[in-house]
Amino acid sequence: MKKIAAISLGCDKNRIDTENMLYLLKNQGFELTQDAEKADYILINTCGFIEAAKKESIDAILEMGELRKQGKKLVVTGCLVQRYAKDLFENMPEADLLIGINSQNQIADLVKSLRDERELKIDNTPKEYVSGRVVTTPYHYAYLRIADGCDNFCSYCAIPLIRGRYRSVSIESLIAEAKALIDEGVKEIILIAQDTTRYGKDIYGKPSLKELLRELLKLDVWKIRILYAYPELVDKELVDMISKEEKIAKYIDIPLQHIDDQMLKRMNRRTTEREILNLLNMIKDIDKDIAIRTTFIVGFNQEDKKKYEKLKSFIENNDYIDYAGFFGYSIEEGTKASKFVEGNVDSKEIEKRVGELERIWSQKIVENNKRYIGQTIEVIYEGIDYDKQMFWGRSEYQAPQIDTKVLFTAKRPLDVGDIYKVKITHSDFNLYGEETGE
Repeated sequence: MKKIAAISLGCDKNRIDTENMLYLLKNQGFELTQDAEKADYILINTCGFIEAAKKESIDAILEMGELRKQGKKLVVTGCLVQRYAKDLFENMPEADLLIGINSQNQIADLVKSLRDERELKIDNTPKEYVSGRVVTTPYHYAYLRIADGCDNFCSYCAIPLIRGRYRSVSIESLIAEAKALIDEGVKEIILIAQDTTRYGKDIYGKPSLKELLRELLKLDVWKIRILYAYPELVDKELVDMISKEEKIAKYIDIPLQHIDDQMLKRMNRRTTEREILNLLNMIKDIDKDIAIRTTFIVGFNQEDKKKYEKLKSFIENNDYIDYAGFFGYSIEEGTKASKFVEGNVDSKEIEKRVGELERIWSQKIVENNKRYIGQTIEVIYEGIDYDKQMFWGRSEYQAPQIDTKVLFTAKRPLDVGDIYKVKITHSDFNLYGEETGE
């Protein structure tokens, strides 16, 4: 039995592609291993979204290419391949097989038929939905991709060029997939898409995220978490659901990208500063406990000192946002913004601005965390911090990998993936507390 190891890079939407491919490979008789040294084949699922992600992907190909000298076959797929197939095939002889995103459903047959000749497989027809997955997250949570592609066409973004137009998965298929995940022990379902709020518009004629949530709420799940909700489609009804439904995490990820109107328009975003402020106010007025996460692009074309200072002031002074990520702008070939001739910000200046905003935000998190002191919150236990000699996990106010943690002590044995009540006693960048024994 041939063994295959996988490396998945980039976002959690990419992770699901990897999980689908592992499922297809396993069903065709391949043995999965986490040790590339012991594998006959090494699969790298690349990211090609921004410059840093491209570099990480290329570095991974070069690193695994060294193992190819031992007779292993290197299979490379993902966004980088879909976007730069010809260049990679010509300039990266380390890869024995290059597969575009839309050909991933053929992964098992392509790997089985691989011989000594290098091969390239690219298809521009969107692939069919695959429900089967080998879950690679800790067993107690999993991502549920409700759509692929994007119709927003933000001027800086290459996703529509790579993954095509927005394509929703049917509610029936998603419920079946979610049930299968729950049967395997998943307690937290995390909804993802390039834009979750646009879900269903292409197949049901209108945005149908709330209809999907109503069906998911019927399942035996601890929490349903919503990521990547575009601001223009977050309405009062959705926020009311997040506030009132116990099974929906009091958390929403809304990528804002900037606060200056001219910058937003140049990014081809569909909201203004006033609309953003009204939205954030609306959410906190309905339920101040709903945690809001967002992302900002720093140093986009024509972000002069004045526009940057406006963004910085917003970061320093707003009381709405709980978590934020900052990304330095990089020009992506083929996007509308790549054709902007004047006003690009120097890369060193971008790096400086990102660093400054990250320092400001770290201080704000420390201050924001103080509000949890004295509260008792549910925490899903995920591991042990051996340096601190404490358990750690997350509350419904924290998403995995991107947000802060809850560290806590307990006077009894605990099981990973179970939910415990923790009284928060103090905080810094993280929260600290004691398991109550309830």
